[in-house]
Amino acid sequence: MKGTEILLGHVKDRAAAALIVDGTLEDVLVETDAPTPGTIYRARATRPVKGQGGMFFDTPDGSAFLRGAKGIASGETHLVQVSGYAEPGKAIPVTGKVLFKSRFAIVTPDAPGMNLSRAIKDEDMRGYIRAAAETELAEHSTHGVILRSSCEGAEADEIAEDVDAMLSLANAVLGDQGDEIEKLLDGSGPEEFGWREWSKAPVRETDLADLVDEALQAECGLPGGGSIVIEPTRAFVAVDVNTGRNTSPAAGLKTNLATAKTLPRLLRIKGLGGQIVVDFAPMPKNDRRALDAALNAAFRKDSIETTLVGWTTLGHFELARKRARAPLHEVLR
Repeated sequence: MKGTEILLGHVKDRAAAALIVDGTLEDVLVETDAPTPGTIYRARATRPVKGQGGMFFDTPDGSAFLRGAKGIASGETHLVQVSGYAEPGKAIPVTGKVLFKSRFAIVTPDAPGMNLSRAIKDEDMRGYIRAAAETELAEHSTHGVILRSSCEGAEADEIAEDVDAMLSLANAVLGDQGDEIEKLLDGSGPEEFGWREWSKAPVRETDLADLVDEALQAECGLPGGGSIVIEPTRAFVAVDVNTGRNTSPAAGLKTNLATAKTLPRLLRIKGLGGQIVVDFAPMPKNDRRALDAALNAAFRKDSIETTLVGWTTLGHFELARKRARAPLHEVLR
C-alpha cells in the first residue's frame, strides 16, 4: 500500500498510535505510566551533585535530575521539563529550558524573535508563514517562536491560531505563582504526539495488536535474505547482523548496508535508547568507510538524537541514543 496513514487504537487497554508509510511500520507509540517528555513541573531542588554540576529535584512523580544546574540552591523551586525516559531505578531526566511544542510552532520563553524551519526553502512561502504568525508574536514580546516545517502549505488562520494557543499556554504556565511542587503541564500521549509530529495524513481507528507484536519481535528480516536480531540487556542493547544463506564475498557489506538503512526505524519502533552495540556481519576493513557513510546518512534523517561512537577493538560498532521513548517491551510486559 502506497502513501502515509496514521492508525489509532489500543493495546492491552493502553492508547496507541502508529505511523504507516508505504505499508511499512515507521513509528509506534503506546501509552506509558511514566512521565512523558514535555511534562512540566514546578520542582524543588534537593541535592547538588558535585563534579557534574547537576541537581536532584523533588517532583510529584518522584526524583528528577537536571544537568548544568549552575546557580540553583537547595530548597529553591524552579520550572523543569521532562526531556526523556529514566532508566530503571534512576531519576527522571529534566531540562531547565522549557519549551511549548505544537504542530506548527515551538514557543521559546525568554528568547524573543521568530525563526522558520530551514526545510522551508521557498521565499514566498516563508514570507507567507511569517505574516501569519507576526501579529500573535508581537503581543508576547518576551517569547520567541520557531515555525516548524509543517507550516508549509497550511492555512494562515491555522498557523495563527496555533501560535496564539501556544503563546497563551506559555503565559499561563510561566505565570503560575505557586511555591509547592506541582505538575503544571502533562506531556503528549500517543494520539497528541502523532497529530503534532507526524505528517498530515488520513487517520483511522483500528486494532493495533498485530502491529505492536511485529515491533516486539527480536528478529527482523532484511532484503536479500539477511536478518537483524535486537536484544535489550540490562547494560546495553545488543544488535546482531546475519547474512543468512548468502555466503558470497559481497554478502557481508550488502547485509550491513541494508542494516544501516533500517536500524533507526527498528530502534525507534522498539523505543530503545542508551548504549547500543552492533555486531555487523563479517566484511573487509576497507568496506567500513562505505558503511560509516550509510550509517551517518540513515541516522541524520532520524528524529531521535543518536551519536555514532565508532568501531571497537573487537570490531563492534557503538552508538549512544537518547532515551526519547519508553522501551516497548517494558511498557507492555
